[in-house]
This record gives sequence, structure tokens and C-alpha cells, in this order.
Amino acid sequence: MATNNNNNTSNKILVPEARQALNQMKTEIASELGMTNYETMDKGNLPSRQNGYVGGYMTKRLVEMAQKNMSGGGTTTL
Repeated sequence: MATNNNNNTSNKILVPEARQALNQMKTEIASELGMTNYETMDKGNLPSRQNGYVGGYMTKRLVEMAQKNMSGGGTTTL
């Protein structure tokens, strides 16, 4: 397993102004997946599959939003 010794993470928010919207999206997706109290859950106690679902669905939704935006489908907010 590779280790990251420089304390930099690959999932930094590139647009800090989007942090609140991304957190809201994460909470909404977790709720849709049946994790109603996701923001207060200890994520370390969740199976990696559940955490992965939240991140995967976030990625899917963000890609859909970008595609709509690029195709001229109007502006979509997080």
C-alpha cells in the first residue's frame, strides 16, 4: 500500500466557496441512501462501501451537472 508522507490530500476543495454546497450535496445524497444523520455519524465506523456510495453518487451528480452546463442546458447549482 502506498503512503502519502507529505500531508497533502488529493481531495482538496479547489473552489473554497463551493465547500458549503458540496457538504449540503453530500448530506442530501447520504439521506437519499438511507443515512439520515450522516453529518453527525462517525465515518470511521461506516463500512467503506457506504462511504464509497456517497462519494460515488456525488461524483456522478457533479459530472451530470458539468455535462448539462457544457451542453448549454442552463446553469445548475450544487
